[in-house]
Amino acid sequence: MITDSFDSNSKAIINPYVNENAPMVDACILTFSDKIERTVLQNFECKEIGRFNCATHDTSVYLLKHNGRQFAFYKTMIGAPACVGTVEDSFAVIKTKRYVVFGGAGCLDKEIVHGKVMIPTEAYRDEGTSYHYAPPSNYIEIKNSATVARFMEDKGIPYIMGKTWTTDAFYRETEDNFRKRKADGCISVEMECAALQAMCDFRGLEFYTFFTSADLLDAPEWDPRHEKSEIKDTQHDSGHFDIALALAEYISG
Repeated sequence: MITDSFDSNSKAIINPYVNENAPMVDACILTFSDKIERTVLQNFECKEIGRFNCATHDTSVYLLKHNGRQFAFYKTMIGAPACVGTVEDSFAVIKTKRYVVFGGAGCLDKEIVHGKVMIPTEAYRDEGTSYHYAPPSNYIEIKNSATVARFMEDKGIPYIMGKTWTTDAFYRETEDNFRKRKADGCISVEMECAALQAMCDFRGLEFYTFFTSADLLDAPEWDPRHEKSEIKDTQHDSGHFDIALALAEYISG
């Protein structure tokens, strides 16, 4: 069974490369949006400090200086295995303990408006990656959710907290599974959160995350809640990078 995959008794055959000479940064910010990546590169002074590659493409990692602090920034890939892999690959380029990850998430509650900030408190482990980094359980606690909530309060940013449903198979978000997860208290569905928390726990890293309320599952039919060309209040809204950057400052002390 995949839920029995966590092995704490033997060593991994392949390990991420840790560059002891890599530059230290206060935090690393990850986006899933190519539009946000372009906006950041156009509006902030960014310097490429390294890259890592996979079979599909190279990922550039940028250094961004802001208010006297140094942050790394890069566009990650979608899905638990790929996204977790980019964090592990980042050890070859930067040194940091703090990772801020933000993106869009499906909404499981029609009362939550489109574009609302959602903060996950626990993640339902309906994917495979987390079971290689943590013992089996239905949910994993998102340990820094209270810190993210305090930051939102300090900045006067409206938000809602609740559990999230992390799944590998977005085309298999069935009606019955939706009802089960909503009954559990899940307010969102996405593809990476549980795995990122499990990996960060395993590697001794700090994981901070928030979502943008996007498409709606809690409707007679699936509702994308935006037009294809629409940017505002979607996962491509660069205003959410501004929130992530301010959060990175906040947690850096």
